[in-house]
Amino acid sequence: MTTPNFQNAVVTGACGGLGQALARALVASGARVALVGLQRPALDALAALAPERCAVYQPDVSDAAAVQAMAADWTKRFGVPDLVIANAGVAGGFDTAQASDLAVMRRMLEINLLGVATTFQPFLDAMRERGERGQRGALVGVASVAGWRGMPGNGAYCASKAGLIAYLQSLRAELRRTALTVHTVSPGYLRTALTAGNRFAMPGLLEPDEAARRLLASVAKGTEHIVLPRRIGWLSRALSLLPAPLHDRILLGQPRKPRAGEAGSTDIPGLKR
Repeated sequence: MTTPNFQNAVVTGACGGLGQALARALVASGARVALVGLQRPALDALAALAPERCAVYQPDVSDAAAVQAMAADWTKRFGVPDLVIANAGVAGGFDTAQASDLAVMRRMLEINLLGVATTFQPFLDAMRERGERGQRGALVGVASVAGWRGMPGNGAYCASKAGLIAYLQSLRAELRRTALTVHTVSPGYLRTALTAGNRFAMPGLLEPDEAARRLLASVAKGTEHIVLPRRIGWLSRALSLLPAPLHDRILLGQPRKPRAGEAGSTDIPGLKR
């Protein structure tokens, strides 16, 4: 798989799942790639594919100073990126009645929402200046169809992704007259660590490599709203047409996503409860 349109890319959440598939595809295409994540062995394995074109970074994406330092080092060594993919994210069930889950919501918002703005910020001016010289650039935020409507037991994740969708809409409007494009990616269910513990049906489950191929092709074409796979978007929209009580009744009948600490839950880095 090749992605000839991109020569210099930054990918957060590159340790596994979609982020790793995106990084692998970009490295294979010949791009210079900043590999950003928290699991050093996984990042080092990716960098070994093309050590002369890759660098590994391990900032907390919600830490503005750490991400700014990463951006400064990457730009000094490899130049201004033409593609920044803010993919880092966490997921988990949420129960408002549990005081300990308030920390889960805070941390999820820090990573899934603030982390995207923190990732874009240090590159934005340089990418805009690059655009004034006729060189296009793309900012990609990985949201979710879960951000289209709240789901029982998943309030923190849905809120973080809904906020991200609104943020990307705002940023897109601000950059509309520039050479920078802003892309909102709404995956449904991908076969990753974030979905491994799900105890409910996952229609349209997509492999990360195929999702990465479709995502990069859509960004290259200039598609602003990308749903992976498309049929999960159709299903979500169809459900949203139902009366709210019926919609909620259907979802209430599904098993809940595991909360932090429960069997099948995924790790939330930096969570303090």
